[in-house]
Amino acid sequence: MIPKQERLGAHYLGHGSTAFRVWSPNATTVEVHGYLAKGDRLEPLTHEGRGYFSGVIPGIGPGDSYRFRLDGREEFADPASRWQPTGIFGPSAVIDPDQFVWHDALWSGRRWEDLVFYEIHVGSFSDSGQFSGVIADLPRLARLGITAIEIMPIAAFPGKRNWGYDGVFPYAPQASYGGPEGFQRLVDASHMHHIAVFLDVVYNHTGPEGSVLAQFGPYFNTHYHTPWGQAINFDGPQSDAVREFFAQNAEQWIVDYHVDGLRLDAVHAIIDTSAEPFLRELTEAIDALSGDYGRPIYTVAESDRNDPREIVPRDQEGLGFSGQWNDDLHHALHTIVTDEHAGYYQDYGSLQALADALAEGYVYTGQYSSYRQRRHGRPFIPHAVGHLVVYGQNHDQVGNRPQGDRLSAHLSDDQLRLVAATVLLSPTIPLLFMGEEYKESAPFPYFIDHTDPRLVQTVREGRAREWAYLSETVPDPADPQTFFSAKLSPHREHGLFHWYQILLAVRREYLCPHLMTNIHSTSTVHASQRMIQLTHEMSSGTFQVWLNFSSEPAPYSRDKSVMVLISSATPDRVGTPKSPLPVPLEVPPLGCLVTYHV
Repeated sequence: MIPKQERLGAHYLGHGSTAFRVWSPNATTVEVHGYLAKGDRLEPLTHEGRGYFSGVIPGIGPGDSYRFRLDGREEFADPASRWQPTGIFGPSAVIDPDQFVWHDALWSGRRWEDLVFYEIHVGSFSDSGQFSGVIADLPRLARLGITAIEIMPIAAFPGKRNWGYDGVFPYAPQASYGGPEGFQRLVDASHMHHIAVFLDVVYNHTGPEGSVLAQFGPYFNTHYHTPWGQAINFDGPQSDAVREFFAQNAEQWIVDYHVDGLRLDAVHAIIDTSAEPFLRELTEAIDALSGDYGRPIYTVAESDRNDPREIVPRDQEGLGFSGQWNDDLHHALHTIVTDEHAGYYQDYGSLQALADALAEGYVYTGQYSSYRQRRHGRPFIPHAVGHLVVYGQNHDQVGNRPQGDRLSAHLSDDQLRLVAATVLLSPTIPLLFMGEEYKESAPFPYFIDHTDPRLVQTVREGRAREWAYLSETVPDPADPQTFFSAKLSPHREHGLFHWYQILLAVRREYLCPHLMTNIHSTSTVHASQRMIQLTHEMSSGTFQVWLNFSSEPAPYSRDKSVMVLISSATPDRVGTPKSPLPVPLEVPPLGCLVTYHV
């Protein structure tokens, strides 16, 4: 753990003094301009070498606002600001995260194999749009069987309405969500409900409005560009300090906020040609913190490369991530249940593709992709699909549709149950997108709250141009109503809720104990019946999932030695060893059957 006086930003030391440290290699002098109740103060920092300026200033403490003045001229908020109470264009403020009283001293974390993710956008999750709104729903999520919430990015962004991927102060929890203390309360309350907290962080770019990084140093690499803006400088001149900035950011979420893991957005857009990649250094540092704290702390990579090296251990020349998002399973499943084949869905659509994703991880392992017009991916690691995170819906796959429409707008209840069973009874780590468990009808469209009219117009035109070929009217991302249309229903224990509870209970009892150590999964396609037979062989017995994607029932070979646990024909019942369901004659149309035998 980095001592406070070596950390970037402002850190309260107690006794009325605060340590400041900033990297600004192009500046000759740096001063702290404090905005205090008893009058403004201007205090110089000492140049310690390699572009770093630091100092301890008495008389400045929690709640006091400040900016950095560079070379006696322009002033900017702190790049490592812990709090932007008046928004991204206001001054930074000093906080003391150690003042918060934690109640999670006995929290020992969650085993990887027990994780069931629930992805949440804080702003649209509740009427308040704050961390407190998530806290209020934690008891229901615990009853559902959720063991981890994954919070979409909370780094301070323009306005109050944003997905979070336009954040510009990576260290500062969004003020309109409840700020630093609000996030601490959420993590603390989650741990009290035995729910881990993962935070989505963005280390591949910053938002287009309000960033101060470029004013302080070469944080961006002029040779590379991402689809969302300038790439971060992880391998160019002076990149050591940039790496340190983002590594300290990751540590902050673990040390000051007690999070249990980080989900790194779009790591394929982190361009780094160095011999020792930043991502390897980052996972190594986080694993070390896990050892220091005596509880698991995880890293999950979002990537579209189909490259297993991201989860290969570092001692085998991998990047060492705990897990990896897997779009292949989503795409294969989506095309089967919706019959959509536009865009990247053109590469999928067969039962065999879904079967491959379920049992082997990737669909594309080096073969030609029509959508990409090149070969894609490489073979996955045998028997390691438990490291993959899969989903039937997530913020991208819903929100990047023209209307932000969910599967519930297109599928029957039977189909939605089938999608849930496919994801939750796979040998992978499942993720639910907020609301899917009760058939939420509200869309999740793309929304922004930028202040620059030209930027707003650029975003509007870009969204309209992206979907022009569909001749659909795309919701205006800057219209407040677009955001309010995404607010979730307050009625959250109806619809499919009990079905999800049953699936998660069965997963918890039969799959989780064996997921990472003693399970061999295979999939068989019964093409004539449009059915996939997913078999999990474990030391304790054989667990089978029959997934029928046909509107006709599929024959099932009766075997009275087999215990029937679940049938979507009776979705409100679950079998037990003492009271199994009757052995059926068929797998229900657009349904599933789950069996177990010793």
